[in-house]
Amino acid sequence: MPARERDRRSVCPVACALDVVGDRWTLLVVRDLLRGKRRYGELLDCAERVPTNILADRLRRLEDEGLVERVLYSEHPPRAEYRLTPRGESLGPVVDALYAWGAAHVSAPGPGAAGSTPRLPAAPPGGAGGAPDVRPPAPGPAPRLRPAG
Repeated sequence: MPARERDRRSVCPVACALDVVGDRWTLLVVRDLLRGKRRYGELLDCAERVPTNILADRLRRLEDEGLVERVLYSEHPPRAEYRLTPRGESLGPVVDALYAWGAAHVSAPGPGAAGSTPRLPAAPPGGAGGAPDVRPPAPGPAPRLRPAG
């Protein structure tokens, strides 16, 4: 059981997901890990300029939740790499969906601006690269988030 699972404020899956990844920085850290960044300095070097104390805290929280693993690659001085666990990698479609929504509905400052690139340099199905990996929802009715009426 992830360390914080017992601290959930609700039984609602949306509220529980927000307890894990719903702050200002966490999904940006996940986005960069999905892009292949592994070391603290690489993660710190993002266009959004995450403060170093916040980055350390978010990595620790993600590790506590079982979404990230910290692997030492040097003992003297201690140096670590961060990798998404399979549970963390399962956030990929969430980041893809937020990218697609942001690209369609939120005006960005322009090319090269913070957040103006997809999470991964993914290839579209059957083609060559550059487009974000955005998958359409599965066929069938969408789950009801609000009661009818």
